[in-house]
Amino acid sequence: MPRFSVIVPCFKVQGFLRECLDSVLEQCFRDLELIAVDDCSPDGCGAILDEYAARDPRVKVLHLPENVGLGRARNAGLPHASGDFLFFLDSDDTLTPGALRAVADRLAECGDPDVLVFDYARTYWWGGTRRNVLAHLLTEAGPGTFTVDTYPQILDLLMVVWNKVYRRDFVEENGFRFPPGYYEDTPWTFPVMLSAGRIAALDRICVNYRQRRQGNILSTTSRKHFDIHDQYERVFAFVDAHPRLAAWRPYLHRKMGLHCLDILAKPDRLPPGDKAEFFRRTARMFAAHRPEGARVDGEVRPLTGSYAMYQVRRQAGRAGRELGRRGLQARKTVAGRAGRGLAGLHARRPLDADLAVYSAFSHKGMLGDPAAVYRAAREIAPHIRGVWVVRDAEEARRLPPDVPYVLVGSPRYLDVTARARFFVNNVNWPGTVVKRPGSVFVQTHQGTPLKYMGADLLGKPGARHGFDVPQMLRRADRWDYSLVANRHSELVWERAYPCHFTSVRTGSPRNDALVTGTPGGGAGFRARHGIPEDHTVVLYAPTRRDYRRGGHVDRLDLARFAAGLGEGHTLVVRLHPALATGPARGLGLAELHRRGVLVDATDEPHVEEVMLASDALVTDYSALMFDYANLDRPIVVHADDWPAYVASRGAYLDITAEAPGHVSRSYRELAWLFASGAWRDEESARLRADFRARFCEFDDGRAAERVVRTLMLGEPMPEPETALVPGPAAGHDLLTST
Repeated sequence: MPRFSVIVPCFKVQGFLRECLDSVLEQCFRDLELIAVDDCSPDGCGAILDEYAARDPRVKVLHLPENVGLGRARNAGLPHASGDFLFFLDSDDTLTPGALRAVADRLAECGDPDVLVFDYARTYWWGGTRRNVLAHLLTEAGPGTFTVDTYPQILDLLMVVWNKVYRRDFVEENGFRFPPGYYEDTPWTFPVMLSAGRIAALDRICVNYRQRRQGNILSTTSRKHFDIHDQYERVFAFVDAHPRLAAWRPYLHRKMGLHCLDILAKPDRLPPGDKAEFFRRTARMFAAHRPEGARVDGEVRPLTGSYAMYQVRRQAGRAGRELGRRGLQARKTVAGRAGRGLAGLHARRPLDADLAVYSAFSHKGMLGDPAAVYRAAREIAPHIRGVWVVRDAEEARRLPPDVPYVLVGSPRYLDVTARARFFVNNVNWPGTVVKRPGSVFVQTHQGTPLKYMGADLLGKPGARHGFDVPQMLRRADRWDYSLVANRHSELVWERAYPCHFTSVRTGSPRNDALVTGTPGGGAGFRARHGIPEDHTVVLYAPTRRDYRRGGHVDRLDLARFAAGLGEGHTLVVRLHPALATGPARGLGLAELHRRGVLVDATDEPHVEEVMLASDALVTDYSALMFDYANLDRPIVVHADDWPAYVASRGAYLDITAEAPGHVSRSYRELAWLFASGAWRDEESARLRADFRARFCEFDDGRAAERVVRTLMLGEPMPEPETALVPGPAAGHDLLTST
């Protein structure tokens, strides 16, 4: 008996069907059967299904003699299912890699609940991906099982059949089947969820829900959308037949009203001439099923009036929103003029020689190199008042209580940015910040560059998507000083940003903590995440990809890698900041963190502490490797897509030829490096020493002090002492000095 019976009804989807079937059959969890139902499709679906069945015994194909629709096609597959759990997958959607393994593990963890609800992502025809905005409800459901009575919020998720798996015995015992119709998921999901004695949740994206440009049933303009009324009648009939569910009638009554009004409001659902009839039918049904004493307010109140009144409210709402939009625009215009006027008034005042303004990562808090400079200035030059620019009140709350700050765009912000003498940032300041004579702009950057930056992006149209390079350079014209940690960076920044600044060989201020750190420097991180002191911590830090919209590409099976490291090891994962809020974490990382398989350190504000807590680094092409080399700990470069990365983004050196350690080009090679111990052998130490000599050249633990003394106080201080270091020309750098 297989663990899963995946039922896939097929009708006129020949262009998407192979991708769907492959996503199931290529899962690493193979204990499944795939029951494909050819719903008398007039295209090539039937032949494709027979082809797959001929080469994979797990595939069973049913050819229906006539088209019966999505729901009844699923019903046709049910008698042939022998798996413990049923998984209904639409034939234009796909499973994400590792989805069935994650589902199977969660089912085992919860002792085979009746229903398991998981997450999904909408994948759009134009290439975008958007995660379910209510995914947090899956996390908040907790690690155990529940019912809709104890956790009713679960019903706020999309009530469809394909974001759940169902225990087959539970389905058979209750006789659940799909009715005919357009909205067949509605009378399935509500009865199933209300009847389930044990429900569990999985905070992982398991299905890519394809948003087709055309051909989606529910986005087709048709009278078939009237079917929603019949489907809710079935839901109410089910509740009537089960008196214990009577308390759910007010909820379902309101849900029905909202659902129907949502269909009515969408411009592509109902023919214009049928909208009045749809409203009246909805209103009659809303009145007929209204529970005694039920309160009707808010969004469903229009159903107690006429269609004409509904139209008036809609038009008034649109007019109000338009007025609000115009009013907001007008207020922004006035505020902008007032701000410029206020800034102009401030600009007439003399510069404050003892005022420094700091920002990092587009006003995200006290972080990175600017934070290191700020701390050094407070100690060495306490008379220089430091003020941080943060983007909102939430970021301000994360600052230490004794750190002065201003909110970007506020009157106080206009004041300090007009009068400050020193500006320290690791990105460009907004264009509204005017450089006054006598002010000093210090650009710290964000580490040593591997990938193309600045003007070099002009030859990489995919990588510069969303970047206005000429504007970027105009803003960089304000820089006075560019901090560098090595001569490679000096060459890159002068090439990538052809502006009038002076390169200063200070070292990287944020790396002071790494250079002067002790073996126990990451003890706080380990303690927060429950990592035993004697564990070997492997930090995995992947970067984003410019050849994929959104930047996320899964290069490793994290669960497999963590297991392969063996006892006494902990895998810590830190995603690139650009991936932190996208679907990347929902594709398994968050769930693996919850289960204790690994530690997700993406939200840790101070990456230096994460590095100090680790014993080795695995990365692809993240600039983090240049910082990490200061620790003189093993580094492995996993470069399985290096040619594609270079072609799409560009690189200043071939990191596979001049790596800080061993290079793996497949998972098998990576696993062997750790299983054999080669990741920390003599050859890895030799490669790391060469890398450190070149790229940690100016990092001596006094970079922040050097910035404060030389650039703020004007005191002499020697450049970092360096060993005999081969210049860029002695290596295979793609840069040449001019």
